[in-house]
Amino acid sequence: MAALRSITSSAAFAAVRRTPTAVSLGRRGYAEAADKIKLSLVLPHQALYASQDVVQVNISAATGDMGILANHAPAIEPLRAGLLEVIESAGTSKKFFISGGFATVHPNNALTINAVEGAPLEDFSPEAVRSNLADVQRVLGGNGSEAEKAEARIEADVYESLQYALGTK
Repeated sequence: MAALRSITSSAAFAAVRRTPTAVSLGRRGYAEAADKIKLSLVLPHQALYASQDVVQVNISAATGDMGILANHAPAIEPLRAGLLEVIESAGTSKKFFISGGFATVHPNNALTINAVEGAPLEDFSPEAVRSNLADVQRVLGGNGSEAEKAEARIEADVYESLQYALGTK
């Protein structure tokens, strides 16, 4: 209890708790059709978008699928394996499959997505995904070690997400 009192009475703690009086809170409203968000979509080996204006980005967040428009509230979202859709302008969009990562919505109409791996959705063959998923499911149903089964479960989750993104499930 004495330690707690010393923390709460310290000048550093008091400074953190103080509310600045000159803070201007920006008004947040709905995004208008003309509003753009600057997207940076980065993989470890390349940048797919580098602060480019887009209309909307749809992500597979760990908490559920969500769309991000201009004037979105700042947030950090962990991403699961799934579809990432970038709507560049009215009627044009690009779809990617990513294996996971993080999306950071900045307060200045900027969105940064750091993905572990990603590729355009059209680069995937539905037949190859189906075949690889069948192979992984054989490992899961077999007599492999727990480590092999754990790895196969992760692969199966990714292949199932990819199948869903391709619309072939």
